[in-house]
Amino acid sequence: MRRTKQDAEQTRKAILASAMDIFYEKGYSKTTFDEIAKRINLTKGAVYWYFRNKPDIVAALINEFAVKYFTEINAFINSRKTISFDNITDTQLFIFQMMHENLTLHKFMFFITCQMEWSEAIINKVLPAIEETKKISRNLMFENLRKLRDNGVLKPDTDIVLTGEILMTISSGALEAYFGKRLTNDLETVVRNGFTMVYNNIKTEGNNNEN
Repeated sequence: MRRTKQDAEQTRKAILASAMDIFYEKGYSKTTFDEIAKRINLTKGAVYWYFRNKPDIVAALINEFAVKYFTEINAFINSRKTISFDNITDTQLFIFQMMHENLTLHKFMFFITCQMEWSEAIINKVLPAIEETKKISRNLMFENLRKLRDNGVLKPDTDIVLTGEILMTISSGALEAYFGKRLTNDLETVVRNGFTMVYNNIKTEGNNNEN
């Protein structure tokens, strides 16, 4: 029977879902193409037809989740009528809220944060495939910070890229500690207070979180 384009896409999604579950359960290095195929009644060769190697699967997962959830994140951002530093903080907390409410997203973020062995070789294979996704996520942060600086909320000499990278590091570090059960406070409290500490050092005198 001739396979249709829709059949092929369904098979591809099934492979990604199978890989996601096994990555989550066992970690990246212990997952094999045989296991991914067996869980959905395919041959290993069928998996190789869609993906050359495991880094290709990881890149596909990152891009799939980005496309799916960026729409919701953008809708959340656009629902805010003003530009404020609180919006940047609340956007990050909104992502965590989605993670708490969506088991699939929770599995993905746990895998990427705790079950993925980011060797230099793997990074070099994955990064080119997710370059556009990475650019979109970084630009969301940088653009909002730039608007705040241009509106006089942040000091004129604020380094937008450095500040954005610090905020993203606070977020990712807190998430890793959360998954590792090393936080004595809840995740949202840690991130909100961390972001506020950064804001207090770059805001102009007299500004709180108003635009």
